[in-house]
Amino acid sequence: MSTRPLLLLDVDGPLNPFRALYLGHRGYVTRRVHPASWSARQPPGSRRLRRGLRVRLHPGHGARLLALPYELAWATTWQHQANEMIAPVIGLPADLPVIEWPESFERDPDGLYWKTRHVLAWAAGRPFVWVDDMITDLDVRHVAAHHDAAALLLPVDARRGLRERDFTELQRWALSL
Repeated sequence: MSTRPLLLLDVDGPLNPFRALYLGHRGYVTRRVHPASWSARQPPGSRRLRRGLRVRLHPGHGARLLALPYELAWATTWQHQANEMIAPVIGLPADLPVIEWPESFERDPDGLYWKTRHVLAWAAGRPFVWVDDMITDLDVRHVAAHHDAAALLLPVDARRGLRERDFTELQRWALSL
């Protein structure tokens, strides 16, 4: 078992700034992909189904993430498809561990983000950073109250994706442990 803290990565928002209007000037590339979970929600024969889902990814992000002192894992609804469709584009290994969600988008009785309790269970008491665009203050307080190890919940703007200041904070936090 690794002694490095975990870095739990969401795709949509942090790595795929899907709410951005234009990112070409920042080194992002656009890909059309057909993830099974997304394709299943499209009407048969629809134009969106034929064209695929547009994702914007930065080919340099993988090297930057791998240079950080973390053990990387996916915390995304893409689940194992992140290893197949996202990792190769950004330069990550195609065998990262994946948090498997029992129910996606299930409403939490306490108003937490639906991923929060699963992230805590998966981290199993290890120090971790969770990077996601849907993290709220309620999630931060819940993790602080229910996780005995160090944890950083790092919300990322889905219009901007991971930025220089986020990489700086990830490095700073790991070195502070």
